[in-house]
Amino acid sequence: MPTLTKLFTMQEVSQQNSKDNCWVVIDGKVYDLTLYLDDHPGGDDVVLAAAGRDATEDFEDAGHSNIAKDLMGAFCIGELDVDTTSPEITSKNQAVDYPQKIKDLTKQYWAVPVAVVGISVVVGFLYLRKK
Repeated sequence: MPTLTKLFTMQEVSQQNSKDNCWVVIDGKVYDLTLYLDDHPGGDDVVLAAAGRDATEDFEDAGHSNIAKDLMGAFCIGELDVDTTSPEITSKNQAVDYPQKIKDLTKQYWAVPVAVVGISVVVGFLYLRKK
């Protein structure tokens, strides 16, 4: 079946993983987000963490709005050529680096650890003051 868009291999996408050239795959489509990095509401670190790989799960887990999904169309540069996709390159077969994911989430959601520490300090002072 002929396609109207350019086809990219996962190998090509995986090489575009820097701030100067940032591509991601979401639902089988390839997006060049290089020009959108500075405008991304969650910061460029979140996008760069997904650069060069299939970010479908990350995108869905983030709970993007319909407006964000509509905006994606402007950055679509083609589709993933599934016939040549190597299983070693796809994100589903890659080992997940959980410590790094936790670090990234902590950077993104810094208020949670700060709140936990703050509450702990207040509770500690109240406890010592009671004695």
